[in-house]
Amino acid sequence: MKEKNTNVSAAALTNKQVGVSIGIIAVVFFVIGFISWVNSILIPYFKIACELTTFESYFVTFAFYISYLIISVPASYLLKRTGFKKGMAIGFGVMAIGAFLFIPAAAVRTYGLFLTGLFALGVGLSVLQTAANPYITILGPIDRAAQRISILGVCNKGAGILAPLIFAAVILRKTDTELFNRIPLMQPGERALVLDELIQRVMVPYFVVGVVLLLLGLLILKSPLPEINTEKEDPEVSRANADKKSIFDFPYLILGAVAIFLHVGTQVISIDTIIGYATSMHMPLLEAKVFPSYTLFATICGYLLGVILIPRFISQKRALQVCTLLGTLFSLLILLIKGSSTFLGHTIDASIWFIALLGLANSLIWAGIWPLAINGLGRFTKLGASVMIMGLCGNGILPLVYGHLADLHGTREAYWVLVPCYAYLVFYAFYGHRIKKWS
Repeated sequence: MKEKNTNVSAAALTNKQVGVSIGIIAVVFFVIGFISWVNSILIPYFKIACELTTFESYFVTFAFYISYLIISVPASYLLKRTGFKKGMAIGFGVMAIGAFLFIPAAAVRTYGLFLTGLFALGVGLSVLQTAANPYITILGPIDRAAQRISILGVCNKGAGILAPLIFAAVILRKTDTELFNRIPLMQPGERALVLDELIQRVMVPYFVVGVVLLLLGLLILKSPLPEINTEKEDPEVSRANADKKSIFDFPYLILGAVAIFLHVGTQVISIDTIIGYATSMHMPLLEAKVFPSYTLFATICGYLLGVILIPRFISQKRALQVCTLLGTLFSLLILLIKGSSTFLGHTIDASIWFIALLGLANSLIWAGIWPLAINGLGRFTKLGASVMIMGLCGNGILPLVYGHLADLHGTREAYWVLVPCYAYLVFYAFYGHRIKKWS
């Protein structure tokens, strides 16, 4: 049943309630980051263990994120019925089911069953995202929303740094580089046995993940997280929305959802393809595994700058504009800069460091888009948030485009997909967010 007596307005919360709420949502964002960014190591790992093409391997991200397109609107209606807190608990429960599906999938080495588990993880995450993002956006002054999102972004990307490193430490061995080189030369029977053993290494980690997700769902239910009422509009917003019949009457929201689609797609490309790009230049997987962490570290640096600078020294809108321009610049440099370089102990083509720097460019784009896109939605906030979360399917679709282009033209040339994406983000940052009417 929908809670009737616990809903409060965001303005009525005490400083202590706001602090506790941010702490709880920070845990949620950490889990979202850990589960999401471990895909960067799953993609090359499944490519080897399940004998996939580059295009096929990126169905990891497609299965994971296409759930956002399918589930986000139903999730908004679920949240209307259950409230934010119970909705988050349900999200954790669904994610646990997805994690447990990895066990039978590994037992029979069936890529389709892995993708089903990833889809279930994505379903749970879409519920969490639909609840957590509008919650943190309205949990305080709108002009400081990017600052709050930046704080949570540190948790999200911090988990992203840890996830591939922890996962790689658990499933990879020092002798695996030699093993990976020998696999194509093995007889079919021997190769099947080796690949079965390889894929079964994911069983224990994902069983542990499933148990942790169940416990987190129970903790959220028992937490003091207050239920914020988004249905009641203040008089000014009510007057502005008097003639609004649906979320399609908010052009800046719809254009913002497209911006989210392109932003998250470019973000995942910068993180989940960097290992494949490094190994395409003959770097061993055991060395290349650290590169997603460099991208995520650059993102965290951007978040910390956001926490310090917004809104005292720079507005969240200006930060968005700067980051979209940087993304465009770094994308072009990936394509144009060539030549070997040695940095942080790695000798590799210099272009890979511009992929890592995309983390800095991407850092404040999400935080800049959200407050611009859902500001003034009033009673349409939950549904509007679900439309924004639908844009997260870009995480699954754009990497597939990259993978297809990589198979056809090469791993470097495939980064051309980034250029039109950032061009649109520049448009939204400077103009699109100001469009209040379609005509």
